[in-house]
Amino acid sequence: MTTDATDTTVTDEAVRSLHATTDPRLRDLLTGLIRHLHAFARETRLTQQEWERAIGFLTATGQTCTDTRQEFILLSDVLGMSMLVETINGDRAAGATESTVLGPFHMTESPARELGADIDLVGGGEPCVVSGRVLSRDGTPLPGAAVDVWQADGNGYYDVQRPDVQPPGNGRGLFTADAEGRFWFRTCVPSPYPIPTDGPVGDLLRATGRHPYRPAHIHFIASAEDHVPVTTHIFVEGSDYLESDAVFAVKPSLVQEFTRSDDPVLARGFDVPNPFRHARFDLVLERS
Repeated sequence: MTTDATDTTVTDEAVRSLHATTDPRLRDLLTGLIRHLHAFARETRLTQQEWERAIGFLTATGQTCTDTRQEFILLSDVLGMSMLVETINGDRAAGATESTVLGPFHMTESPARELGADIDLVGGGEPCVVSGRVLSRDGTPLPGAAVDVWQADGNGYYDVQRPDVQPPGNGRGLFTADAEGRFWFRTCVPSPYPIPTDGPVGDLLRATGRHPYRPAHIHFIASAEDHVPVTTHIFVEGSDYLESDAVFAVKPSLVQEFTRSDDPVLARGFDVPNPFRHARFDLVLERS
């Protein structure tokens, strides 16, 4: 039976409209969304003009998305939603590598590369070696584990942001751990960089007086048979913005030292100029 809509009855009507939803989880999610969204409108006394502006902002966010740019993930990131969902679902057992946000630039498939390959195809940054092992939580090496890596270049841009400057796959690599679970690759030391600000998310940051910068980091996804994959970063110790990451993704356990090495023998072994930076980082997975 239809009733006169008020600021409370319309909420109940909208929730009741879901009664035929056969998926119980979908029904719960939509019920919660309706109730919280309606409560937000009542609490803030949302005006028609403000709601129209919000719809315009979301429309522009969607229109900004392309095959190589995900503005909605960026919006989720800067609102802290990505990190909140990751934290709710990323409760790892003690000793396992902590997870953090995927970010908006895992948009293309990383090229398969041999262990020790250089993912910095354009040069210009400080030479660096990243090495480590993929382990089960009990310390057992995981041979054949997959290690997907991506990062910005020495100027703070991903390949998809500057296709006229960087070849496809620059800063990316898909590595297979050796028989002892080891992985290593050459790259440049990452630098802090601003997230894209030429779209609606940038407008939002400017309107709220927020900076767009992320501390220097390298992304990883590690996976192995019978184990739970982990999506994570390593952050460069001492980097700017560790205390004010624009997407709230820094965890202390993920901040790693990029040690300066002045060992010509070690440099020759890794096939990098001397001196260079060396980051050592183990990826520890939980059993599934």
